[in-house]
Amino acid sequence: MHFLSPIWLLLLLAVLAALVAYVIVQLRRKTYTARFSNVALLATVAPRRPGWRRHATFALLLVGLTVLSVGVAQPTAAVRVARDRATVMLALDVSLSMQAQDVLPDRIDAAKAAAKTFVDLLPPRINLGLVKFGGAASVVVPPTTDREELKVAIDGLQLQDSTAIGEAVFTCLDAISLFSKTATTGTEAPAPARIVLLSDGANNKGRSPAAAAQAANDAKTPVSTIAFGTPDGTVNVPGSGEVPVPADRATLQTLAESTGGSFHTAESAAELKSVYQNIGSQIGYTTTHKDISWRFLMIGLLFTLAAAGAGLFWGGRLV
Repeated sequence: MHFLSPIWLLLLLAVLAALVAYVIVQLRRKTYTARFSNVALLATVAPRRPGWRRHATFALLLVGLTVLSVGVAQPTAAVRVARDRATVMLALDVSLSMQAQDVLPDRIDAAKAAAKTFVDLLPPRINLGLVKFGGAASVVVPPTTDREELKVAIDGLQLQDSTAIGEAVFTCLDAISLFSKTATTGTEAPAPARIVLLSDGANNKGRSPAAAAQAANDAKTPVSTIAFGTPDGTVNVPGSGEVPVPADRATLQTLAESTGGSFHTAESAAELKSVYQNIGSQIGYTTTHKDISWRFLMIGLLFTLAAAGAGLFWGGRLV
């Protein structure tokens, strides 16, 4: 917990002083009572009062003053708030190996379904773009807040030869840079950005993932990756039969870790959904501190009123 005006916590010293004074008064009262030799006469002059009630009243007052003192110092609590200024590029592998059925119904359909889930997870004001990549990479939808356009584009993706992971990252970076130049003023800092790349790995075309990682680091843009499929994935190639297409997790993990992103494996559609929820919460929200002093002030006031009510009910006076 943080405090916006911590200097007001010094009021707690006054509360502590009140407690000390109360204890001293009680001790003196006992001493005075002991000096009164005629106990029978004392009982008629000053009928015994229920001490525990008096103490309970003061305890309520003390708690109320303590909580009020904390409230005046303006305590804050950590809360998650949506990032309004952020750009995310979603890069989806459409290589032929993505038709493997080791993730049901197959890798590409599972990826499309999970991608649309991710679209819905992000706060509506975050700009999200889509890049497809096989042997080459291209921007399908530039960063936008139009979620329906993105979903339609995802459904329309078609498979193609080869896998160019490095080119996908470079294309995403170019799209982010272009959008940043048009969306920000000269004095405004660039919005935070991230790339989320879905692939079964095995880069075999274009610039290397290592070169792409260096470019992402230079642009301060983390790349989070999701490795599709299992080591036992296969596709049916006409004339060649079943061809192994194991997921290349090592390449995707290295790309993510070297850029400050997160690496995930997804071997089922259900797991993909949880992965996207995790990444979506990382990208779509940031932690800030919210003033919660009103809670302490309200609770402190209730305890103070309770002390006043108890004093009136039990003793006919406030103190």
